[in-house]
Amino acid sequence: MSSPVTGDLDVFRSTVEVMLLDGILTREEKRLIIKLASVLGLEPDEPAYIYEAIQSKSESRPGSPISPEVMRSIYTKVFEVAIVNASLSRDEFRVLAHLRSQFDINDEQHQEIEAELREMVKEKYEDAAVIDTLMNTLRDSVGMVGDLFDTFRKRINDGESR
Repeated sequence: MSSPVTGDLDVFRSTVEVMLLDGILTREEKRLIIKLASVLGLEPDEPAYIYEAIQSKSESRPGSPISPEVMRSIYTKVFEVAIVNASLSRDEFRVLAHLRSQFDINDEQHQEIEAELREMVKEKYEDAAVIDTLMNTLRDSVGMVGDLFDTFRKRINDGESR
């Protein structure tokens, strides 16, 4: 997974920055960022600290290091919140692709996570219509997240920073 040490506040900050690229924080993005803050284990004041640092264009502390195992868990939990929405927006796809890039989740790992989420959906929901909707959303999301991840990976390989 990730070779350099990745801090939880760095991940949170870069994800909020991706969300703010279009100047709008949608309701769906807010749900994802709330979940991300929760699964990162941020203190109650840390999201506001990061947002203020972004607004003032000032440096922020990196936060606590995240292990590769925890990275995968974080990505899975945020992905789950996104697919339960059942109608992923391009903004949500961009957030998922960014997290996948941040955590260096390769195609094989992404497919494993997708399979886990597929099983979770089947176990969690008994209504066949709900399962079909979520499974279609998950199926559609895999291609879109993969395409956006490839775009992020290309930018990084071409010398742009995350």
